Amino acid sequence: MAELTWKSTGDRRRSTRAWRVRGSAVTVAVIVLAVLLVPPLVQLDEQAVDLAAKLRQPSLAHPFGTDDVGRDLLLRCVYGLRVSLLVGVVAAVVATVIGTAVGAAAAASGGWFDRVVMRVVDLFSSVPHLLLGIFIVAMFSPGVWPVVVSVGLTHWLSTARIVRSEVLSLRSRPYVDAAISGGASRLRVAVRHLLPGVLPQAGLAAVLMVPHAIWHESALSFLGLGLPTHQASLGTLVQSSRGPLLAGDWWPTLFPGLCMVIATLAIAGLAGAWRERLNPRRRSELML
Repeated sequence: MAELTWKSTGDRRRSTRAWRVRGSAVTVAVIVLAVLLVPPLVQLDEQAVDLAAKLRQPSLAHPFGTDDVGRDLLLRCVYGLRVSLLVGVVAAVVATVIGTAVGAAAAASGGWFDRVVMRVVDLFSSVPHLLLGIFIVAMFSPGVWPVVVSVGLTHWLSTARIVRSEVLSLRSRPYVDAAISGGASRLRVAVRHLLPGVLPQAGLAAVLMVPHAIWHESALSFLGLGLPTHQASLGTLVQSSRGPLLAGDWWPTLFPGLCMVIATLAIAGLAGAWRERLNPRRRSELML
């Protein structure tokens, strides 16, 4: 009886996990299609200001309603999601490249260099990401690239730790010892044996970083330090909706916020499935 209960519980967990992954994959696919197909078909500049249609509630003509100058909020959310995803993906790639290079160099060199690098990582980790990001973007005018630089320079620390730990584990493998004993140089060992082993973990770190980067961009834009207010992003849409929200108009805030939450949860769901595939022990625990 206990064995049957254990099996049924494991089946339910596997079924729930499978449906969660499918839902995340479908959501990400819909988002990608929307941000790739809608902007070329409908130019945002073609949305003329229509003050007579401002702040209309959601309807068949405007499923998300209109903003405070009469523009369709659904189209602006698609454009905003496109910009936020661009910033998130590029910033995640930048942070992953920096973290992978630093972590691999520290683990491969070892000794005093490894200790110094990790103390620098600990020093930067003690500063809140948002505070450091505000300091970086404050030195530039609002735009996409200052936000990308800000996120990239503040989010590589966790990747550096992950890659360093993975490289230290790979260095103890017999095939690495055999390559070193055979006279292979450090560069050859790093390129042929260590780097391929850390790429899956680095890729996973990049995917997990995308939702965090999207929220980071939104926070900076909400504070007026990220993208300029005329450029649609999820952060600027929420920032520009503060006035209507105080007046009781809820939809200019709700729908950009929902887009942000749904996109980040979908990406995180796919990243979680990837993490379970890379970690067999974790996957077996989930099946119990």
